[in-house]
Amino acid sequence: MLLSIDWDAFSGTRDLVFDAPIWGTRDWDHDRLTAWTDRARRRSGPGWRGLEADFPLYPGWEALRAYAGVPAFVTLSHADAWTWLQQYPPQDVLNLDSHHDLASLSGDPQRIRPGNWAGRGLTEGLIHSYTCLYPDWHAHLRVAEGFDLTRTHTEVAALLPATTLARVTLTRQAAPGAGLPDPAHVTSVLLVQSPAWTSPAHDAEFQVLARALRAQALVPPLRRPAP
Repeated sequence: MLLSIDWDAFSGTRDLVFDAPIWGTRDWDHDRLTAWTDRARRRSGPGWRGLEADFPLYPGWEALRAYAGVPAFVTLSHADAWTWLQQYPPQDVLNLDSHHDLASLSGDPQRIRPGNWAGRGLTEGLIHSYTCLYPDWHAHLRVAEGFDLTRTHTEVAALLPATTLARVTLTRQAAPGAGLPDPAHVTSVLLVQSPAWTSPAHDAEFQVLARALRAQALVPPLRRPAP
């Protein structure tokens, strides 16, 4: 199987943070840095440290070090997942992510984007079956996709053909680090920074993980300077 890790499964938000990108954001350069700079300026504390109370780094990412030795890639955006998928025969994909990435109501549906790469991979035959594993902290975040899996499945069902939906599973971790496959069963790992959705305060930890996995860069991730 293939294992995809979106950093927004760990670099997340608390409940009722109304300027959090999990509520809905784009993936433009402005959203990757300027929007985060604006959030930091609205809070106290120098640099990015003022973000920590509302945008924590949740535990569990350290468990991913177990995949050291598995062929790994790191990239900026899940739009780059297409390059990764095309390197391997079609197989099952597990994606640890705060978003299902199966379809989006905005933009050109034919263009590969962070919000639709998995759905397109299923329909184009690059993915055999797909599991979105939401992080455990979604159980306490009412606006998150992983809070109410029945609701989210109903929303996804309206966006996908029935034949595609039959190959989709939505689930949530029971605890930090839970639900991850045995490294012996993983063909390759993709580590995605998603800077529009992840706090710059956690860029250093992301780089640490990428180095631990000896990940080859598809598109170099960002190390965003403090404001």
